[in-house]
This record gives sequence, C-alpha cells and structure tokens, in this order.
Amino acid sequence: MLPISKESTYFTILNNLEQLLDAVSTPKTSEKVNALVHFFEGSSDEDNIWLIALFTGRRPKRTVKLNLLREWAAEYAGVPDWLFEESYAVVGDLAETIALLIPEEGADNPESLASWMNELKKVKDWELAEQKAWIYSSWKSLNRVQRFIFNKLLTGGFRIGVSDALIVQALHRYTGIEKDELSFRLSGKWDPYEVSFDALIRNPGTELSLSKPYPFFLAYALEDQQEWKDVDFGQWQFEYKWDGIRGQLIKRENTISLWSRGEEIISESFPDIIESVTEMDFQGAMDGEILCWDFEQQQPRPFADLQKRLGRKSPGKKTLIDYPAFFLAYDLMEMDGKDLRAEPLVKRRELLDNLFNHEDFHSSDRLGISQVLPVRNLNEAIDFRGKSKEVRSEGLMIKKKDSSYGVGRKRGDWWKWKIEPETIDAVMIYAQKGHGRRASRYTDFTFALYKGEELVPFCKAYSGLSNEEINEVNLWIKDHIRERFGPVASVDAELVFEIAFEGINRSNRHKSGVAVRFPRIVRWRKDKPLSEIGRVEDLLEGL
Repeated sequence: MLPISKESTYFTILNNLEQLLDAVSTPKTSEKVNALVHFFEGSSDEDNIWLIALFTGRRPKRTVKLNLLREWAAEYAGVPDWLFEESYAVVGDLAETIALLIPEEGADNPESLASWMNELKKVKDWELAEQKAWIYSSWKSLNRVQRFIFNKLLTGGFRIGVSDALIVQALHRYTGIEKDELSFRLSGKWDPYEVSFDALIRNPGTELSLSKPYPFFLAYALEDQQEWKDVDFGQWQFEYKWDGIRGQLIKRENTISLWSRGEEIISESFPDIIESVTEMDFQGAMDGEILCWDFEQQQPRPFADLQKRLGRKSPGKKTLIDYPAFFLAYDLMEMDGKDLRAEPLVKRRELLDNLFNHEDFHSSDRLGISQVLPVRNLNEAIDFRGKSKEVRSEGLMIKKKDSSYGVGRKRGDWWKWKIEPETIDAVMIYAQKGHGRRASRYTDFTFALYKGEELVPFCKAYSGLSNEEINEVNLWIKDHIRERFGPVASVDAELVFEIAFEGINRSNRHKSGVAVRFPRIVRWRKDKPLSEIGRVEDLLEGL
C-alpha cells in the first residue's frame, strides 16, 4: 500500500498539483483552502477547470477495459497473471497495484493536467495496439506517484476527499464571487471538455444558466425527541417526509428541466411532469419530491412503483399509464427571475401556497403541494410521526420558519425525524469479498428467512458490523464454506443477524416474494439459533 504521504492523495500530474498534497491531507480547513487558492493563482484556466471537475466528482469515464489493463500491467511488470491477481487481492486497489508492481523508471512529467485529460479522451477510440503502446509509454515516463494517478484516471476511479464547500471557499477568495453564486454556477451537469473556466465561473452565459439547479439544502437526522421538550413549536414548520426522490423542477424562459438530488437531469424520464408545466404561467424553481402517485387515494404509491420509472430515459406509454409520476412541491427558491433563497421559509411557503392557488396549478394532476401539519407541541408531533406509514411517509420534516434556503447541510435549521426501521432476524447463507480496501475480506453478505420449511434469500447487506466483528465472521466463514460460485461462497446456515430496513413491498422478482429498502445489519445475534429466525409469512402479513 502506498504510504500515507504525498503518494496517498489521488492527484499529481503537474508539479504545482503535488504542492497541494500535504495541505489536502491535513485536517485544517484553512490550510486546504490556502493550498487550493495557491493552485488557482499559479495555474492556467485550462488546468483550473479540470481541478474543479475532478475535485467535485466529475471524473472522466473509464478509458480502457479493466481486464485489458490488468493483462497489460502484468506483462509490463514481467509477473505471471496469478501473481498479479494475488497482489491485487492484497492491495485492494487496481491503480495502486499497478503503480507498485511496475519498476520505477520515470521522472516528473512536465505535461499539464489539461493535456493529460485531452489525451485520455482520444485514447478510447484508438485500436487496442495503439492504446497499449500509449499506456506503456506513459507508464515509462511517469514516476510512481504520477503513474498511480494516471491509472486512477484510466480506470475512472479518481476520487478526492475534499468537499465542494472547500472548492467554493477557495474560488471565492480567488475570484471574489459570492459563495452562494459560486455554488449555483458549479451545480448541474457540465462537462470540463466542453465548458471553459471563464464560461463556467467568471462569465456564465444565459444558455448555461437556464436549466441550472440550485445546490440542494439538506436536513440533519433528529435522534433524540427529548431535545424538543422545551422548544417553541410556533417557530417550526412540520411536514411529512415523503418516500420518493428529491428533485428540483425548473422553468426559465420556457426551458423546463427536472433535476435529481445527485444533480442528474432526469427530464426525459418524467415527461408527464414536464408536460404538466409546459402551458403554465410560471417561471422559477421549486424543490420537492418525485413520487409515483395513487390518484384514487390521493397519496404516494410504494417506492418500488417509482423504481419502474427510474433510469428509463424514454418510458413507454404503458409505463406512463401504469406508474404515473407526481411532483409534490415543498419549497420555492426562485420566481420570475428573482432568487428567493435568502427569504425566510415562511415567506417562501406563502409564495408557494399562492402559486398553487392559481388555476393553472389547481388544474394540474401531476403537481401538488406538501401539506403543513398543525403541530403545536411534542405530543402532536409524535402523533403525526406515528401516522407516517398510513400516508406512506418516512416520518417528519421539521424546518425553522425563519430559515433561508442554504447550501448542503446546516445544523439547526432543517431536521428529519424518520420513523423507526423495521427489523427481523435472518441467517447468513452467502458471503462475498468486498472491493477496494475490503477486497481481502468477506464483507458482502446474503441473508435468508424461512418460507414454509425452506430457507429463501431475503436481502443483501454489507454495513453495520465493526472491524472486529468482520474479522471474526471472516475466520468463521473460512471454516464453514460449502461451495464456491466464482467470488461468492455459500456457507453453513448458522450465523444469525438482526437486519433493519426502511420499507417493504411484495415482489415477483424475488424468491422470497418481498423486496426491502436500505437493508443493513443492526447486530450479530450470537444468542439466537437458526430455528428462531424470522419468516417471510410474517412480513407478508403487514402488506
């Protein structure tokens, strides 16, 4: 494994980038920001746009197939395939494995970051022999650290542990542009191959801004209801937390776009929502939840129904009819060209209510407004939270009435108070080794329940155990493997775990007949035998 030093940070192709390494690895925010500002000041606009792209997760897609890269690396390093694979299993990272196995030959490469990125774009269209020759030549010209980063870019695995907020702070100091405006300019889908630093940051054009979403404002989880015993409830707005996907619906100069919280434009997947605002006399941006809707009951349908729409760029007529989409709005960030984010929530909500009282909105069957709940004290909040399942909600959203619409998470203004997850005891029947740093240990598990007299797979989970427990489970697995199916091992059905999940639906795709959302391990039930695990029939009773 590369040591924790300059060699541990995933960027350095230019010498001035290498100067950032120590600062970025420090816990001190001020040092990180200073180093980023120093880079911006000393680099070209072409390199700056790529630094921003890579640091904000806009890394290029994989250039070369991984199996070819492994084959070529083993050949270049002069090691047999089995030894390369064993090394990879120990290191757990392909880019790092290649960097360590290949002999040190190169010196600092003087090419700019932008020039490397432009080369990478061309390579994917070359013949395999040309790709191989270019990669060999590049490996030869780079030192070990640079080769490591080069491999990360080749594999599409380039990640940086720096938040978007730090990039915004550094750009604010470098350009003098306000932070909220910078966050807006950096949001949305933009391609560093197609947009310049000037067009994105200094002088964004109208065309780029028409469909841009605002950075989403996020809530903190409320863990202890006792914190709210002495709160002035008149200062807070309560709503249900809806079980869909967060979205922003934007209409500017009749350009309509729908964005997910992951800043992916999903307009094509939801033409029914887009069509519903086409003729409306509305210009602005709304925050809300995208749901699959039950028009008869006037409430959301299960999330499993919404999943039928996700990822489909052109849903067919039958899908649109069987799984109708609905946008439930709960905030208004912009109207008629005016940015409303600095206004208090109570003012934004009043404007949103007025919008939905307009006949255009009132007549739409694909747009709605989230109800504000009449909560006056903690007991009433508890009561509404207890009714969440009845309306297919995940719990409550609690928002300070004087809060602005911020960027990212700001503790104290918005809270989410989710209902307690459901739990059931299940037995492990399959285990698979993880990826990356977890590649040498079994960390991905499949759990089963009884259905009649048969054990049937129920869910997969890979989080919830401590490192010590993972080590203990791994030792047990090695002694209790029954069969191997590639990377998956079936094990004796003995270890029982308590599994938590957020929601459950019937499913014809699964042998168990049910599908659950967000399963995770709560604890290892060493006190329970196989005979005491849960049954599928128990889960189906509540559906």
